[in-house]
Formats: sequence, C-alpha cells, structure tokens
Amino acid sequence: MAEKSKTTDKNKKTASTSRKTTAKKKAATPKGKATKTTGKTSNTPVSVQDKPAVWEVPEFITDFDIYLLREGKHFSLHKKLGAHIIEQNSVEGTFFAVWAPNAKLVSVIGDFNGWDRASHPLSARNDDSGIWEGFIPGVSKGAVYKYFILSIFNNYSVEKADPVSTYNEHPPRTASVVWDYTHQWKDHQWMKKRKDFNGLDAPMSVYEVHLESWRRSLEEELRPLTYLELADQLTKYIKEMGYTHVEFMPVTEYPFSGSWGYQVTGFFAPTSRFGTPDEFMQLVDTLHQNDIGVIMDWVPSHFPGDQHGLHFFDGTYLYEHEDPRQGYHPDWSSYIFNYGRNEIRNFLISSAHSWMERYHIDGLRVDAVASMLYLDYSRNDGEWIPNEHGGRENLHAIKFLRDFNESLYASFPDIQTIAEESTAWPMVTKPVYTGGLGFGLKWNMGWMNDTLGYMAHDPVYRSYHHNQMTFSIMYAFNENFMLALSHDEVVHGKKSLINKMPGDDWQKFANLRVLFSYMYGHPGKKLHFMGMELAQWGEWNYESSLDWHLLDSDNHRGFHLFMKELNSIYRRYPALYENDFSVEGFEWVDANDSQNSILGFIRYDKERKQEVLVMANFTPEPRYNYRVGVPHDVHWKEIFNSDAQQYGGSGMGNFGGVDAHPVPYHEKDQSINILLPPLAVVMFAAE
Repeated sequence: MAEKSKTTDKNKKTASTSRKTTAKKKAATPKGKATKTTGKTSNTPVSVQDKPAVWEVPEFITDFDIYLLREGKHFSLHKKLGAHIIEQNSVEGTFFAVWAPNAKLVSVIGDFNGWDRASHPLSARNDDSGIWEGFIPGVSKGAVYKYFILSIFNNYSVEKADPVSTYNEHPPRTASVVWDYTHQWKDHQWMKKRKDFNGLDAPMSVYEVHLESWRRSLEEELRPLTYLELADQLTKYIKEMGYTHVEFMPVTEYPFSGSWGYQVTGFFAPTSRFGTPDEFMQLVDTLHQNDIGVIMDWVPSHFPGDQHGLHFFDGTYLYEHEDPRQGYHPDWSSYIFNYGRNEIRNFLISSAHSWMERYHIDGLRVDAVASMLYLDYSRNDGEWIPNEHGGRENLHAIKFLRDFNESLYASFPDIQTIAEESTAWPMVTKPVYTGGLGFGLKWNMGWMNDTLGYMAHDPVYRSYHHNQMTFSIMYAFNENFMLALSHDEVVHGKKSLINKMPGDDWQKFANLRVLFSYMYGHPGKKLHFMGMELAQWGEWNYESSLDWHLLDSDNHRGFHLFMKELNSIYRRYPALYENDFSVEGFEWVDANDSQNSILGFIRYDKERKQEVLVMANFTPEPRYNYRVGVPHDVHWKEIFNSDAQQYGGSGMGNFGGVDAHPVPYHEKDQSINILLPPLAVVMFAAE
C-alpha cells in the first residue's frame, strides 16, 4: 500500500442522505424526437435564460440501463454517463449525464458558455434514478467543462469535475474535457495471444514504474517524459532488460503529485500530466507490439476530499459514508466508498471495465485491499461500526470485490487482477463460487517482510534467523502469490534496497544479487520497483529522475547486466515459472543447513520434464566440496551464477557444470559435489 499524502481544499459541510430528491422531473419525451427544456428550477437563486440551450436525448440512457443501475449490475457507465459527442437531429454536439440524486439543479458550465451557471441546465430524469442529462449543440472535442450543482439541502452549491470524464485539464487546473478517441490500435496480435503471456503458468517479471519520475527530459528543465516519449524510451528499456510486464503506479487522474497517484479524482481518465488519452493509448499499444504486458494500479479503496472531486458531491455524502467511523480513512485523510450502494459498485466496476475496453490494459493491481475488507482497519475500539453480525468484516466490500472479479474475468478472461492484501485473509485468489474473493494473484507481503528482515542481518547472525527464509514455503501454495519488492520499501527512511544490505560495498552488491537470484528461484511471480535494477543508493524521490548516471560505474553496470541476464534465465526455463502455485513444482533439497546459512531446492515444470536446482549461500564464505542430493544421475549444467565476474562477483564457480555420482545424499540415490561461491546463488539444470 502506498503511503499517501494528505490533500487540501476539503469540503467540511455535512448533510443527511436519507431524504429523497425533490428535483423537478422532466416530462416524457416522444420516442425518436428531441425537445428543448425550459431549464426552469424552483427555489433557486440561479437565473435561467429564457432561450433554451439544452435538448433532451431520448433513448441514450434506456430503461434497461436504469434497471441495471438499480440492480448494481451496470458495468458500462462510461458509455452512458459523462460527456459523449453525438449527432442529434443532424446537429453535432455533446450529450452530458451525471448522477446527482440530491440536487435540485444541475447545469453544465464551461469555456463554451463563459462558465455561466444559468445558460445550460440539465434535466432530471423522471424515473427516480437521480441522473441529470441533456444534449448541448455545438459543444465539441476539447471543450472544458464542469457541473454546477445546487443541492436540495440548504441551497448548498458547488462546481464539480465530471466523475466519469475521460480527460481532464492539466493539474492544478481541475475541469473536465470533452473528448473523442481517434487512436487506431495496432496491437491485434498481442490481444489474440495475451492469454499466453498473462496465464498463471506464464513467466511474469514485472517492472513497477512511476511515470513521473522514471526518467526526465534533459532538454526542458528536467520535466517528466510524455506518454509518447515513454512509448519510445520505456518500451525499448523494458524489452532490452527482458521484463515481461510493466506495472504503472496510478495513472488515473490525481490532483497532487505527492500522493504518487493514489489519491484519485478521475477514475476513468489517464492523467493529463503526460499527454492526451490517445497518447496514453499509444504508450500501451507500443508496449503490446513489443510483447510487453501492461498492469495498472487501481485504487477503489478511498478518494480525496478535494472540492472538485467525489467528496460531498451533491451536497450529501453520496459516494462515501456519512458516519466518519465508516466513511473517513484516518491513515490517508481521505474518504471511503460506500460499497453498500449499488450505484457505487456500478461506478467502480465500470471504471475497471473502461480501462480494459478503452486502453487494452492487461491487469489491475488493486490497492489497499486489506483496508477494504476490515471495518476496524487502522481504528481503535469505538472508532468503527461492526457489521450486521457483529463482526469486523466489511460485507459490502467483500461483495464488491467478488462482483468486480467475476465481471472482469467474464468479460476479459485473459487478464489478471492482483490484490495488495497484507493480512492472512483466506482464499483471496480462489474462485468466487468456492467462497473466495476471485483475484488472479496476491502480493506476498509476508515473503517480502521476512526476506528483507533476514537480508538485513549481518551474515554472521543469519544462522539464527534461518526460519525467516524457509517459512514462506509453508504457505507458498495457499494462494497464487506474486513476490513484490515495491516502491513502499524504498521511501520514507526505509533506505534504498542496496542500502538495506549489510557489509562493505562488495558485500552489499553481492547480497543484492543473492536476494534477487533467490527471489527468481522461489515460487511465485516477480515484481520489483524501478531503480532497484540500478542498485540505486538513494531512496526513491517522486520529484526527480532515477540515478541513471550510476551506469557509468563498473559495479552498477555489472549489477544492471546481472538483472538483465537473470530475467533471461527466468524466461528460458519453464521450471522456474510454469508450476508456481502447486506443491508439485517445488521440492526442498536441504532446508535445514542453518549453520552454514545455505538453502537448496528444486523447481519442476508442469510435466516434470525439466528440473532446475537452486543453491543459495547467504554468507561471504565460499563452500567447497558441498554435496547435494539430486534426482537424476546425469550432467547438471550450471545455467546461472550470481558471482560471475561480469556482474561484479569474484568469479568462483563450477566450470559450467558437474556430473552426478551414485553417492546417496539428501534422501536421493545420487548427488553432485559443487562449489558454492560467497554470497551467491548458483542454478543447475539437469541435462
């Protein structure tokens, strides 16, 4: 979970949401004809022009849409609400629709009407849906707009960005922008075969990226790169390094860069900081054309209190709970969605669908799932409200997550959803029909904490903490795990990854190599944050570029090569990825050599036709003539050695491989005699 910064400009006003709207209902419109509304609204200080400026559009939002909305099963709101450029009675313009059930007046204000609150009022539907709609002739692509909302409560009024906007002004400006996509997708081959790249039996080596700080322009005052520049530079880099996927930290529109994107105001729009929606499409398209999958961070757990956003939207707590014990998040000074409302579940699941449909996203990593599941998350006694059974489980959030996963996998069976869930909640990655939450993958936070804790110990003390490295296998196959070394581990005084390692500079680099080699051998998909492949000394800073100049140094250049070749070995040997989630894919050779701080295990592919032996030495002492039991009396080729000289290691190894001999060991009928280099992992494949 990213550590989120507080947002400003919060609206503190409150009102009850229990009263029904008294908004004036529009008259039924004859099918197939558009009529003009008078725009008159009672008891409002806003004067409305006598000349009507908004037309009704019959059938754009249908009765079936309203039925699905009420049932909590409308997962395509982005096709109905928001701003849509259409032609009505041979007149081009834009259809606007917004959900504001407790408003008595909603009008569209923008650069096309001088931000006049009276000139373009919308009309409330006569079906109690709470949707206001209307067609404004002449409003075209690029028009900037907001909704002016006058509430039925205390004449409270506010100007809001469109919750379903597809494009927004560049921050700090906060209005929405009418948009129409023109990008022509060229990733057809990827979309046909991506099930082979996203499957649970496929290799997944994910590069987590914060677009604003990955690399900066040297020519223009170190500005962040644009989507088009990233399409060129980031794609080339990821392909060269051999990663299978990239994961974007949130690109959903956000007002404050210090939140790293985790305080979202535009759940349907890529941030305009780096370009247009079409240019974001080009970034995804280019990655796909180079066989690189795109995962996106998605934040349905909370939202900020910025006045132009979702908070207190129509003068009531519409998207959030009114009671702060349910609706306010103390950790992040933000607001919690009311998952008990069908409309809110519609809104969030439609957001997820829109990213898959419009932008061809291959997976969503769902942020802060634990904060959604537990009503008492980060709360003391008396600061939370139990569920109807007296428990701490958020039953509405559970239903939402299940609906989310079921609907996405039904519509897009070749994608993945990934839970950042930091507790022992059961069956996160099990199907909904078995009682699970339905995610495809779950971040293994326990593995991360134990492994980093172990690696931080001086090697002389590691023998006393050996169980930190073996415990993860006890639960490794309970869920479909992704091993993640994320941005959260290299900020706020936690030190960079290499600076977590003990010893002198040589040992720090060697420890970092053994950490990643062990990670790539361990069951589970892989993810690490940008900059770790550079062995960056400094903590991540969202306001500046990675320290690319480090590649001028032999040590850092060697480590960079190490990561590139580790990705290559990982992808070349199915035993390292194909059977990640079954005990059949893993076998301990020796988990008990705590005295020497050595671990050994074998990875198997699905058909058990391939074996890769992984041996890890977590001390700076080389181990000569170290005997290891193996399943076959064959030649064992040394396929990878993290101590190779080109990586900055000492160059100790096994001359390309060793032969097994009929010497029983480790409960095997044959064994090999190997050299384990200092602070190193060596991998062998049976030939």
